[in-house]
Order: sequence, then C-alpha cells, then structure tokens
Amino acid sequence: MRTTPVSRRNALRSLAVAVTLVGGLTPAWGGAAFAAEAETYTLTIRHLDRAGQAPERYSTTVTGISGAGADELVHPYDASGTTTVRLPKGRYLLESSLFTRTSADGTDWIVQPRLDLDHDTTVTVDARTTAPVDVRPADGSARFLQGGMFLEVTHQGTTRMASVVKLTPSPLRVAHLGPESEAGSVRQWYDTYWTSDTAAYALGQTFAGTRALTGLAHHYTAPELATLRIRGAARPGAGGTATMDLAPSPGQGAGPTIGLVQSMPVPGTATVLVTPGRGTWDVSFAAPGAEGVRTNRYFADRIALRAGATTTHTFDGPVFGPALTDRPGVERDGDTITTHLPLLADGDGHVPSAPSFDTAYTALYRDGVLVGTRSGAESAAGRAAFTVPAAKASYRLAATVTRKAATGATTRVNASWTFASAATGGPAPVPVSVVRFSPELSPAGTAAAGSPVRVPVTVQGAAADGRVRALTVSASTDGGASWTRLPVESGAVTVQNPPAGGGVSLRAELTDTDGNTLDQTVVDAYRTE
Repeated sequence: MRTTPVSRRNALRSLAVAVTLVGGLTPAWGGAAFAAEAETYTLTIRHLDRAGQAPERYSTTVTGISGAGADELVHPYDASGTTTVRLPKGRYLLESSLFTRTSADGTDWIVQPRLDLDHDTTVTVDARTTAPVDVRPADGSARFLQGGMFLEVTHQGTTRMASVVKLTPSPLRVAHLGPESEAGSVRQWYDTYWTSDTAAYALGQTFAGTRALTGLAHHYTAPELATLRIRGAARPGAGGTATMDLAPSPGQGAGPTIGLVQSMPVPGTATVLVTPGRGTWDVSFAAPGAEGVRTNRYFADRIALRAGATTTHTFDGPVFGPALTDRPGVERDGDTITTHLPLLADGDGHVPSAPSFDTAYTALYRDGVLVGTRSGAESAAGRAAFTVPAAKASYRLAATVTRKAATGATTRVNASWTFASAATGGPAPVPVSVVRFSPELSPAGTAAAGSPVRVPVTVQGAAADGRVRALTVSASTDGGASWTRLPVESGAVTVQNPPAGGGVSLRAELTDTDGNTLDQTVVDAYRTE
C-alpha cells in the first residue's frame, strides 16, 4: 500500500498548502500603500529561539484585518532577530515560524490573532513559550505522512488566515501570543495523516475560541475512530492501480485543510481510520483505464462516519445504470427542459466523470412528436437540453447507451420516462424516477454461477418514499431476448444465475402515484463465474 501526501482538489486547500511551504500565506488582495495622512505606528518584533537567542532562521508575516491597515501585508525581517516596521493604525494578525539549522529539530509556530496597533508597540516572539503538537494513532507501527494546522481570525466581518504544513516527522511546536480575541473569533484546525501496513489514519480536530492553540496532544484509540473502507472493483481478468483521495468536506465550518492520496490495486480495498469529529469526509476515486484514455474519476462527498462503525464505498463496479444524485434528474426552467440522468453510474451510485461507451443517444418527444435528439459523451453522462413550447403537454424522454462486452458488465442501458410538463417561472424539478439494482458481487463484479442471488431493488426520484403505484422487475439470461418476471419481496428479487460466463440482464417498469412512468433495462447487469 503506497501513500503519497498531496493537497486536496479544492482550490482553497491547494492555496493553503502551496503558500505555507514558503513561509506564510500571501492573500491575493496584496499589500496596498496607505494614504500619506494615515496615522501610523512603529511595530518592533523581537524573535527568540528555544535558547533565548536570536534564531538562525525565521519567517514572520503581519496581515491587516481592520482599520486603516486592513489591506496591509508585510514580511519584516532582520538578521539580528529584531525588526521594525511602520504600519497604519488597525488590527493585525501576526504569525511567525522559527527554525534551527537542524531540520530534525522542527518548527516553532507562534500566532498572535489580535494585534491592536494604536501606539508604538513591541512584540516578543519567543520559541520557549511553545508546546508540542503530538496527535497520532495508538498503533505504534504507524508512520507519519503529513500534518497541517490552519487558523482563521475574524474581526468586523473580515477574515484572515495563517497556516503551517508539516511534511516530515520533525517536531511541530505551537503557541498563542498576545491578548485574547473576541469570543468565537478564532477558529483553528489540525489534520494529520499516518499509514501502516494494514491501514491509513486521517486524524483531524477543530477548535473555536479566543486564542490560538498552545500545544496539542491526543493519541487516538480504536474506539474513537470510524473505519472507512474504499473498494476498487475491476472487470474479470483486468486490474491495475487506482488512486483514492480523502479529505474533510469543505464548508459547514470544516475550514481549509490538506488531504491524503493513496494508490491501491484493483480489485482491492484501502482502509482508513478516521476521526468522525472532524465532520464529513470527501472521497474521490480515479479508476485505472486503457492507455490513452482519460482517467475515469468518481466522487463520494459528505460521507458521515460514526466512531466504532464501518462504512464501505465500492467504486467502478456493477451494476452500472441510471442514478439520481443530489440534483433533479430532469428540470424545467421556463421553456427549457434540461436532463442530468447519468446512465452509467456504478453499483454504489457514484457518477463517473468520463463513462466508457460506444454509442449514446437521447431523444425528447412532445405529445408523440420528436422535439430533438442528442448523442455522444454528453448523452452518456445523461446531460441534454431542449427548448419546448410553453403549453402543458405529455413528454417522453428516451435514452440509450451501449458499450462492448469487453467492459465486463452492462453492455447496454435503455431508459424511457413519461411525464407532463408546462412552462415554469423558474427552475423546477420534473417528476422522474430510476431503479437501482444492488446484488452482492465479488471484487471482480461477478456472482456465483448456477446459484440464486438476492438483488435489492431501490427506487430513487419522484416515486421514492412510498410513491410507487406499480413496479415490476424482470430478468433475462439471453441478453434481453426473453424475460422472466420476478416477484419483488421485501425490497428485493431473487435471480437464478446462469452457468459460468453468462450474463444477467435486469428490467424495471414503474408507475408513480401521479401516473409518471419509467421503463428501464440494463443488459449484462452482471456476469457469472
């Protein structure tokens, strides 16, 4: 299991990492010259190392937050360890990293979230005030990968950030400097990643209050952690190396962060032990593809985890078919009908960024008359847009995607939806549904030949949550030439698998309580061995 520390795909996270490695955050708004008549004061900063002497190396940043100096950004430095700068009256954020000649000694990171400059002021940045950051798993065999500490301070509606990233096992020591800030104005995050021969660890904590952290110690025990298993499937006889990318979800107070990228064989499983208190987590999975073909990437966002529990996500495995994500599958805005009905989502419902296909076709009919057609990659991804008359009418949306049997599963998807629609005053969902089939399959995406298999059946969309008027499910073992209707019992059907090397196709016909319909077929939903 090979792990590689890199930043997350989110632009803010990438910015935080990139600028920290060179000594501090440089916001895009930059330093602006203050007006000549602005009231200014001298800020003197004394830097002391762990021996109370001038440090061999240091990097200090003073960032304006409010007042006349709100747009100021300076990096004062003098080899003597004492430096002065003249700045406008206002509130500032000060951060300083102190280093020794030996990198193994680590870094002292000192932050003053509240520096009110309203008179000539001297600040002493003293490494002897710091305390160690020691956050790790209880597993003594785990090896450190990386860590990152981020701080945001807000005053009068403006937020500024400071950060430090740790890419080696050398010590990190941190300290608060100066007076307390207003309640809740200081927010801080720390993430650290570790790996062992059997699992990786993603350990994150969040803090809010009036001060920056002075030290941080926590050795996580197994009951405190949630287990996230990432399974990568592969078609029979195929394999390769996939890439899994994990980080806390952005937004909802998650703050900036760094993430973990881990390579893994497919078929195979990567196990990550995660701190649930950090919030929800995002995973992306880059599946191996043929040479010269764009990497197919899947995303699973805002995964909620619970201490002591195991959550599994399987990527790039059957049954491939239509899925409704967190957005409407079909939407009408005025006289435009737009579709987003991915036809080749994987068995867990993850939508691929570049689904493999040979042909793809989408058509919309209004009162039986063809409105328009779309084909190609956009159709395979379920995306199309049509302009239609304003008056209410009956519509049928039909979509088909095909691909070669060499892909191992799902050689064709046909789906047809009917619904009524009229012009809207703004974006409004159109009532469509899909059916998901979820049998337990091997890592290669196959089922045991000649054996019965239980196939759970799930309705998504307009007919979900008890709004199904009628639902029939059928199976075929001859590529859809003939069908056998199966009873739906306790949310599932039972399929008698064909001999080894055979394929099972599945069909669903649904009517919701408002009369909207779905006719959906997945040819070669899975194969047997």
